[in-house]
Amino acid sequence: MKTLRYISLLLTASILSLSLGTSQAAMVSNQQIIHAAEETDARQSLLQTLKRDEVQQQLLSLGVSPADVESRIQHMSHAEIAQLKQKIDELPAGSGVLGAVVFIFVVFVITDVIGATDIFPFIHPVN
Repeated sequence: MKTLRYISLLLTASILSLSLGTSQAAMVSNQQIIHAAEETDARQSLLQTLKRDEVQQQLLSLGVSPADVESRIQHMSHAEIAQLKQKIDELPAGSGVLGAVVFIFVVFVITDVIGATDIFPFIHPVN
């Protein structure tokens, strides 16, 4: 009987401690919501471009795994995504795929040189 009482006290204390957690609330502006939605859309657009067969073939011919590129895009900042998306949008229709792949390749080479990524084993970062 005493063990049952201790167990019920322990359960009561644990339930009460869960409800005493702190929380913070803040107003979320429309600009923050729009900014987050634009960032998600831009990232998804880049990922859709990557899923095209000709882009994946070109990346593989350059020695880059499409999975590595997708992972890198997932970790890019909003500014990097905006810059990459703008560069792709500036390319002429039809010929943009090759230009986009080359641009992505150059971005990855630069990030490997500065040590931000390690995609290419033949590039040694500058220290």
